[in-house]
Amino acid sequence: MNSVSFLGNSTIKPTCRIVFSCRNSAFLGFPPAKCLHGFAFNRNSTKMCLNLDHSCQFHAGPFRLSGFRRVFAETHKAFRVPSWSFGQSGVISRPCNVGTTTRGVSLITNVASDFRNLSTSVETRVNENNFERIYVQGGMNVKPLVLERIDKEENIVGGEVEVGGEKEGLNEICIESPKREESEIEKEAWRLLQNAVVTYCGSPVGTVAANDPGDKLPLNYDQVFIRDFVPSALAFLLKGEGEIVRNFLLHTLQLQSWEKTVDCYSPGQGLMPASFKVRTVPLDENKLEEVLDPDFGESAIGRVAPVDSGLWWIILLRAYGKITGDYALQERVDVQTGLKMILNLCLTDGFDMFPSLLVTDGSCMIDRRMGIHGHPLEIQALFYSALRCSREMLSVNDGSKNLVRAINNRLSALSFHIREYYWVDMKKINEIYRYKTEEYSLDATNKFNIYPEQIPSWLMDWIPEEGGYLIGNLQPAHMDFRFFTLGNLWSIVSSLGTPRQNEAILNLIEAKWDDLVGHMPLKICYPALESEEWHIITGSDPKNTPWSYHNGGSWPTLLWQFTLACIKMGKLELARKAVALAEKRLAKDHWPEYYDTRTGKFIGKQSRHYQTWTIAGYLTSKMFLENPEMASLLFWDEDYELLEICVCALSKTGRKKCSRGAARSQILV
Repeated sequence: MNSVSFLGNSTIKPTCRIVFSCRNSAFLGFPPAKCLHGFAFNRNSTKMCLNLDHSCQFHAGPFRLSGFRRVFAETHKAFRVPSWSFGQSGVISRPCNVGTTTRGVSLITNVASDFRNLSTSVETRVNENNFERIYVQGGMNVKPLVLERIDKEENIVGGEVEVGGEKEGLNEICIESPKREESEIEKEAWRLLQNAVVTYCGSPVGTVAANDPGDKLPLNYDQVFIRDFVPSALAFLLKGEGEIVRNFLLHTLQLQSWEKTVDCYSPGQGLMPASFKVRTVPLDENKLEEVLDPDFGESAIGRVAPVDSGLWWIILLRAYGKITGDYALQERVDVQTGLKMILNLCLTDGFDMFPSLLVTDGSCMIDRRMGIHGHPLEIQALFYSALRCSREMLSVNDGSKNLVRAINNRLSALSFHIREYYWVDMKKINEIYRYKTEEYSLDATNKFNIYPEQIPSWLMDWIPEEGGYLIGNLQPAHMDFRFFTLGNLWSIVSSLGTPRQNEAILNLIEAKWDDLVGHMPLKICYPALESEEWHIITGSDPKNTPWSYHNGGSWPTLLWQFTLACIKMGKLELARKAVALAEKRLAKDHWPEYYDTRTGKFIGKQSRHYQTWTIAGYLTSKMFLENPEMASLLFWDEDYELLEICVCALSKTGRKKCSRGAARSQILV
């Protein structure tokens, strides 16, 4: 295998990108004897061509590629790139329309494993008694080598490629890439998704939560939710339609600075709205004007705080750059400012003793009273993901060094906390079962004073021998042993869990398929609160009755997150099984929001039809399975250097020792 090293001191600012990946001296996955001419793509055809001209060149180890046009953009950031080996990868193509000129864009998609390894280390010491070395991965916004868009109308002159020391002339070669015919269900889903698009001043800015023609009282389902739009955004991005996502990111960013007050109290500046609606208001002389009307929770049922909105916004911002190559959006001053405001709000010091975020009930996808107040896993997994996104996107300068340091400190502490204290499997449950209580000691085993009697009877028989999961919540003297699907899936996607834990979570889902999937994937949580628990914890909520809605209901939108986790862990067949199961019913049932009963057999009693994130979740899952390498752009691998960082400085004092040392052998596996 040939090892390819790129040498340079400039980052690349891409627009639409082509990334090269070779093995055994093959170029773009083809033998050396056949070379290609730069790619062009027709929206109505699967034919692609590669063309090169003579305007510039770069060198790559034993390969020399000549004739690339405008590859390098000016930049003032320096970076260091390690050597790596490339593997062959497939070709993903997407059409773009800019003005009246049709442009073609093609990507070689084996980016995730290669470019996630690019990093810049920053040696930072603030009071050496308190901090160890801080490691910043991707802190300098390192971007892959790219080619700009190539107009179909331009006359491009062929160049040369030298592979293994042999030069060959470039003749234009056209490649027919196979294109799968869309099923009728997929065609219907795309039509419904397009019908759900909301426009503002003539431009698309999002999709409504549901577009049910039979719904006479839509409440806030006719609004654009940040959380709900994420699967829609991914579907559009994977199809090559990035305008709606870019508009959404920028318009919600503008809403971030709006005044938000509940009973004369204003929350932090970085809070993102839960949703917004495009309203038409009258002006003078019978003129009308469109305005965006955000909801920061002041109108929401129960006045719940949209804690997860800012986290989803950060995750989507990274995904937009990864898929489109438009990293310039991340580098804008207003975007960097908004990103810092969200992070400052999340990283603000408080009274809490733990690195996990302390939130109220109903602050995430489960936006009603369900006993998740405290430190729910879903928020922690999204928080961890958002922090990892921010490490890649933040511009590192004198003004952001303290924030970068705080991000690294929190990532290190949070990953240890979740892996060590939230994880349960058969061995851990047996350990809790034998806990001693009322331990007053720096070296206590039962640090949170968990009473063994808290272990529910259903769990003793339910937990499989080969699986495990991260519990739903942890507080002093309280462990919520319910299985929350979204939090566990995002722990896999973001590598919040260890590789062994991530695999065990999917093993548990597979072993308990009838309970967690049943007739429709996937349960939002398991098991449901019943009888007195339901009365006390939900306040007798008539919408969250046992095995309905948030209380053990089945939510098809979780399908795309399950697919993403399965692709990361190499379990594509498990994802295909779930998608095929959902495919049998979703269109026939008019794309409901959720399903009821223990096995998800019936459409939810208050479920809206034509729920947009149900539709988008299905489409995104199908595209992930069709192009797994595109999915790989959206997840993270284990960051071992980050886990080695300990900033608590307990080892520097004689009072007590850091508890991480004893557990290091566990958290790194």
